[in-house]
Amino acid sequence: MRLAPWFVLAPLMGATLCCTVFAQNTALPAKSLVRPSAVFSFEASPAGSAPAGWFGGPAGTFVVDDKEEHGGQRTVRLERKPDSTGAFSSVAKVIPVDFAGSTLEWRGFLRTEDVSDFAGLWMREDKEGASVEFDNMQARKLKGSTGWTAYSITLPLHPGAQQVVVGALMSGTGKAWVANLELLVDGKPIADVPKAELAKTVLDSDHRFDSASGVTLAALTPTQVDNLVLLGKVWGFLKYYHPQVTEGKLHWDYELLRELPAILAAPDRAAAQAVLVGWIERLGPVEPCRTCVKLEESNLAKRPDVAWIHNRTLLGKDLSLALMYLEMNRHTSQFYVLLMPGVGNPSFDRELSYPKIKLPDAGFQILAAFRFWNTVEYWAPYRDLVGEDWDGALRDALPRIALAKTADDYQRETMALIALVHDTHANLWSSIQVRPPVGDCRLAVNLRFIEDRPVVWSFASTDAAVTAGFKLGDVVSDLDGQPVEKLLDSWQRYYADSNQAARLRDIGRSMTNGTCGPVSVGIRRGAETISVKTQRLPASALTPTPFAHDLAGETFRLLNDQVAYLKLSSVKIADLDHYLELAAKTKGLIVDIRNYPSEFVVFALGSHLVEHPTEFVKFTNGDLATPGAFHWTAPLSIEPAAPHYAGKVVILVDEISQSQAEYTAMALRIAPGAVVIGSQTAGADGNVSTIPLPGGLHTMISGIGVFYPDGRPTQQIGIVPDVKVLPTIEGIRAGRDELLEEGVRQILGTETRAEVIEKMVKP
Repeated sequence: MRLAPWFVLAPLMGATLCCTVFAQNTALPAKSLVRPSAVFSFEASPAGSAPAGWFGGPAGTFVVDDKEEHGGQRTVRLERKPDSTGAFSSVAKVIPVDFAGSTLEWRGFLRTEDVSDFAGLWMREDKEGASVEFDNMQARKLKGSTGWTAYSITLPLHPGAQQVVVGALMSGTGKAWVANLELLVDGKPIADVPKAELAKTVLDSDHRFDSASGVTLAALTPTQVDNLVLLGKVWGFLKYYHPQVTEGKLHWDYELLRELPAILAAPDRAAAQAVLVGWIERLGPVEPCRTCVKLEESNLAKRPDVAWIHNRTLLGKDLSLALMYLEMNRHTSQFYVLLMPGVGNPSFDRELSYPKIKLPDAGFQILAAFRFWNTVEYWAPYRDLVGEDWDGALRDALPRIALAKTADDYQRETMALIALVHDTHANLWSSIQVRPPVGDCRLAVNLRFIEDRPVVWSFASTDAAVTAGFKLGDVVSDLDGQPVEKLLDSWQRYYADSNQAARLRDIGRSMTNGTCGPVSVGIRRGAETISVKTQRLPASALTPTPFAHDLAGETFRLLNDQVAYLKLSSVKIADLDHYLELAAKTKGLIVDIRNYPSEFVVFALGSHLVEHPTEFVKFTNGDLATPGAFHWTAPLSIEPAAPHYAGKVVILVDEISQSQAEYTAMALRIAPGAVVIGSQTAGADGNVSTIPLPGGLHTMISGIGVFYPDGRPTQQIGIVPDVKVLPTIEGIRAGRDELLEEGVRQILGTETRAEVIEKMVKP
């Protein structure tokens, strides 16, 4: 099995364009929700200067251009100047998913003129207010001036997707034209694809709580909290083990809301147990299984954690017996979860996000806590790495989530529960804007934690006036008079990261956020302590924070006649053979993965680095028949291919390396004599699974377990380097790349002088 190329970094890059373009599913113009013709033309009379039937922004940056035609049709011109608002401009159309298929292709022609950043096509699939698939052309770096050229992007049609948003965008300054756009479904123009009648389910017929749960809470007693925790555990178990639920006969969220008042009213544990027993009885009898489902033991990686159903102190005799009977007579079907074909990560497409409910709503907030907790309990392959008492986590978080009095408080308390999973994929991605520190503006410096301190490592503007007072290597000691240590203590509980390296990475990227205007920053510069008076500026006035620590410039270069360098942030599979030809006579190849790979090169590159078939990874997948169990898959191997690169392979990683980057490092390090250099990576590996939550929110988990062939994990640990090298504050001040220097030394020998290496690696 080959991992699909959507083995992705979760939208960790929140600030990067590839995930923010219409990433929040704001209200889209109803008039654009149409079944289009085969060609998405701009021939209809423009609505003002904008194309009729399309939407986009910012206003004034996209117009119909009847003087620049292509193929006999009008075009749309995206044009941005230095004073244009926003970070990018886009034009888009929304298409309802009322068709069947497996693959979408969005294609068209583009021409550019003096584009400073990039232009391209983009496509997104939405379900219940959240993005479930996304792609654009950012990694192709279409910039400068180019003639009319055809481009396309493809996505798998996600099960349960409700609408597709397609369009074109441009970031930076310059002009870009787009024309002759088409959306294909399995190779056919969408106009030629028959409409599909979507099957109705109980989710379409039960509308009891569509507008509100009706549950209001001013406080919770300890008894109510204990009874709610019991309800959450039983509700989750029934969701995946009771045939009435697993066969899709009940709207299980609404069944929870129906039972909540009785549980809240129960005066003690025994009364709550009786409510739950009565509930199970009302669900109807369950026939004994004729051929009972048995847990497959031969490839078992993890057993389900259901021993609690035998605990009569917790459940009482009758409730315990009822749950034990269901566990022994379970069915194999699952309505609320399926495993993605070819990969095996869980898909929760039948979970609703209720984007229209008005928050706060205590009932739906309790539902959010229960849904996430049980998703981790039964479908998270790294459940045993949570590191917390997971029952205790629910008990502690539940009152804060249930009693949150504002939508922002609800989101932050949900973030805090999610953070306890210690999975960088698992942030509350719909709500990063309310994660502290909150604000639409930031400083014109980029911070990175070096030697455990926030250090200025690059600038977010070339305007010396807005960066005045700062130098590379400055250590930020306080913001607005608040010591950094105190701020970190208050923020960390909201950052869902697999390890401290990733957590500090993410805090460093956002820690200067705040209100626009003046700010005082305390810095340490060597032995000096300096106070800098500066300004927080809107993001549109600053360059995005880089999400890479690799070399600026070309994807591939010869540092000298003995050392080749390849960075994966802009690599193209189509160019690999050429790069390997140029590198053929070198002593070593440095593969820089201090970034996120632009294309999935695990096999395309790895095959040229091995001499014989070599195993590099194996996975664990969940079990639909026994929820909570996980099974090993057979290991994957990389097969050798010509041309073979015979030199030494050096791989650079750090805290930026996450998910696909970590997976790629796992694969490439099997090259004979390969050396991994750097520091702890982000420790979040495995195809991600999106989890919708009430209020139009969504989070994710790493959906499959990723392990070395001998069973060693990567989650939380990350890729352990063979040679540990951390950047230093002194190195930042001197403009040195200490990891790259060590990579060159590994190839040329330890006697190589640092100044020779520095001269070699300068772009």
